[in-house]
Amino acid sequence: MPSLPTLFVTGAGGKLGSRVVELLLARGYAGKIIAGSRHPERLDFAGVETRTADFSDPAAFTAALAGVDHVLIISTGEIGAARVKLQTDAVAAAKAAGVRHIVYTSLPDPEPGNVIPMAADHYATEQAIKASGIGYTILRNSWYTENLLGSLPPALASGKWYTAAGTGRISHVTREDTAKAAAGALLADAPGSRVLTITGPETLTVRELATVASEVTGRPIAVVDVSGEEYAAGLTQAGFAPELAGLFTTFEIGQRNGALSMVTNAVETLWGDKPESVRDFLTANRAALVPSA
Repeated sequence: MPSLPTLFVTGAGGKLGSRVVELLLARGYAGKIIAGSRHPERLDFAGVETRTADFSDPAAFTAALAGVDHVLIISTGEIGAARVKLQTDAVAAAKAAGVRHIVYTSLPDPEPGNVIPMAADHYATEQAIKASGIGYTILRNSWYTENLLGSLPPALASGKWYTAAGTGRISHVTREDTAKAAAGALLADAPGSRVLTITGPETLTVRELATVASEVTGRPIAVVDVSGEEYAAGLTQAGFAPELAGLFTTFEIGQRNGALSMVTNAVETLWGDKPESVRDFLTANRAALVPSA
């Protein structure tokens, strides 16, 4: 009987990576699980081996991957050339170490033409993975539902939600559901490669999101449409650095253009659970939306 594959989770000190490890343990995986981090001494998972996982030291990362069959490469927090180098070096390390399968967290439709700047980073990494000859599962994660916990409270407090997204639709997905998808992809031991978009169960416009939030909290929100330029200017006036305001504006434009408007059953396919709806998530997190209530 063949042995179960050894699984390696990078970024295991972060919110997504740590949850992936927890899910693998909760499912009772009988094979070896390795949790990797730039600071492995901070990791604390019962029965899980820890190793240093630092993409900026390819030789050391190659050594850390010794004996590993499947690796989850969680995209780094950098943007631009720095991220591309770190991630493509990580792919090269996986190839050098003889890893059989790479799971990578990407972004929907990162091909050229996507207005979101970080899409190019993911596209370059995806191309490196495909060129490596290693089997892969690329998980193109949609926008986290958790992001609404940042944008909705001020809108609920003021009664106005300014947006440049127009009638564009978006399928939010919770971090929990992306973790389930990643854990399921690591556990799958079928040969071959696939690219999957990871989404929630529905697409909503900003007005529909506002309606759900109002129904959950009992507070009205009026959606105010603005141009991309006006949106960026508003963020700058609110204290955001110009480059950050510009980045957030591209997310709005991306939604307006339909870059995040797909719905898939990938979470259920990979893990067996249906993804959580925006309404259920907001209901569970109502206290974070209206902390003064």
